[in-house]
Amino acid sequence: MSVSPATLPPVLLHSEAELARAALATPLLSRAARLARWAGPETRVGAGGELVEEQLPAAAAELGLAVDDPDAAAYASEAWRVAVDTGLVDVTDGDEAEGPDGADALGTVTAGEDLAALTSGSPQDILAVWLGALDTVYGDATVPDMDNLLDVLEENGEIDFEELGWDPQAEADFLDGVLGNLYLLTAGDAGAGEAVPLPALAASMIVPDDMGEPTDDILEQVSDAMMKLDDQFRLFEPLGLVEYQPVDEALMADIDEAEAPLPDDEDVTRYGMVRLTPLGVYGIRARMLEAGVDAPAVGDLADKGADALLEGTAGFPQAAAQAEIELWLARHEPLDAARELLAAARGGDEGAPLRRLRCQQALSLVGREAEPALRDVLDDAELGGLARVWLAEHGAADVPAPSEALVFWLTIDTIAAQLAAEGNSDELQGLVEGLSEQHSGFFAAAWRVEHPATADVLEAMGRLHPDKKVAKEARKAAFKARSQQGM
Repeated sequence: MSVSPATLPPVLLHSEAELARAALATPLLSRAARLARWAGPETRVGAGGELVEEQLPAAAAELGLAVDDPDAAAYASEAWRVAVDTGLVDVTDGDEAEGPDGADALGTVTAGEDLAALTSGSPQDILAVWLGALDTVYGDATVPDMDNLLDVLEENGEIDFEELGWDPQAEADFLDGVLGNLYLLTAGDAGAGEAVPLPALAASMIVPDDMGEPTDDILEQVSDAMMKLDDQFRLFEPLGLVEYQPVDEALMADIDEAEAPLPDDEDVTRYGMVRLTPLGVYGIRARMLEAGVDAPAVGDLADKGADALLEGTAGFPQAAAQAEIELWLARHEPLDAARELLAAARGGDEGAPLRRLRCQQALSLVGREAEPALRDVLDDAELGGLARVWLAEHGAADVPAPSEALVFWLTIDTIAAQLAAEGNSDELQGLVEGLSEQHSGFFAAAWRVEHPATADVLEAMGRLHPDKKVAKEARKAAFKARSQQGM
């Protein structure tokens, strides 16, 4: 996979039981299983384990496909290949022998060990079979069109892949990149996000980020990529990897001739729409993990320590961080959880403010049983502020008032955490404006705060505040803070 690990969002996967049920319901796997149960000693296969041509009509009939369906034989052949590749059937090589009706048979067929997994195996067993089917379809999606190959073979007697312009690694890398981009765009809600227009997905692989108006050559490449992706997503949809609305047939001629422009908002759906299903999110993540890509999922940190939880969720979106924290808390007693979280939140390093913000987020979900842990840190320079906030919010009595120095320290720490979590967000800008309005002497005092992030926070406030005069005060305060740090 060519996706950068740093850009991958944590995904909230459906349960393995739900995913396994979805896998069993996919057209391709259910067809493969049906053929595996239908097959027997009299089933005739070729040298590669494929059903011989004379066997295909019976296989198609078993699948309930119409005799006059031109694609029936292809569907049956594909389902059989998946059954063989995933171990739903075993094909044993044997000496060439004559079958019952005089045709050649090149092997014997028996039920595979994995067939039973589909009815009596665990969800993990079923998903393992489905992932094997994904590997088969993935391979099919990266090879040239068989009709073209047969035409070349018939014309030349051999196939020169270099002459065809087919580079297996390049094809695999392209598909990996496309599915990686689709994962980034739609995986945040485990496949429940909006569908992505096919032109946008193709363009994400071809159009340079800094390009303005695409050139004719770039448009032609995008059109070619769209046609390739249209074929590939038609293969993946029966496996349940994607939900796909194909390219409108009426547009095919224009796209084939590279005359179709990139669509506008009114007609974009006619050019194809695609998104990963929840099963697809699971499948692409599994392939990423196998390729050594760090693809986090909510729940990965549930059995780790509080330090791993706070560090790991630092870069999570808010909803994903909340879900991860809830899973972690479910495994801990409230008081023990609070003490462990507070200990992990300490530190003067660059990531410490965001750890404390995640700690505060976690503690907000803990009940009054945690109160002793918060009272224990009231005098702590780094944790005393958030402890007072928690105690006040939970209606605790006898909470000591914070000193002015503690209030300023907590303010700097909070803004530093939000900068790390969200950057220059509208919410943070509102906070900055509110602080300067409520405290006229804020900057005169803030630069003296002994916090590692003081100067950076004041510089950010200078960037964010819309009032030029106030922004200038913030920048001056940042300069004083840096001078103090350098002393």
